[in-house]
Amino acid sequence: MKVPLGTIAGARSGDKGGDANLGVWVRTDAQYAWLAGELTADRLKELLPEAGEVVRHDLPNLRALNFVLRGLLGDGVASCTRFDPQAKALGEWLRSRHVDIPEGLL
Repeated sequence: MKVPLGTIAGARSGDKGGDANLGVWVRTDAQYAWLAGELTADRLKELLPEAGEVVRHDLPNLRALNFVLRGLLGDGVASCTRFDPQAKALGEWLRSRHVDIPEGLL
C-alpha cells in the first residue's frame, strides 16, 4: 500500500557540522525487517534527491537506522544557504515521502 513512510516510522534529524544526521525507527521486529531491506542508502537518495553521499548505520536492537548525509549542509549551519540549515526538518521530510508498505505492517 502506498502511504507516507511516517505511517509506521518515526524520525529525528539534525546537523553535525556540514553533515546531516538522520535517525529512523519503527516499533516492531517485522517493521524493522522491512525497513532495513527497503531503506538502503540508495533508496534514501531516491526519496531525498538532495542527499548526496549517504552512509547508513544499522541499529537492530533499537529497530532503527541512522544515516549520515555527508556535506549536505556545506560548511555548517553558519554558512548554509538551505531553507533548513540545521537539518531539523529532514526527518519529517523523509516521513512524508510515500513508499509501498505491506498492509500487514500498517
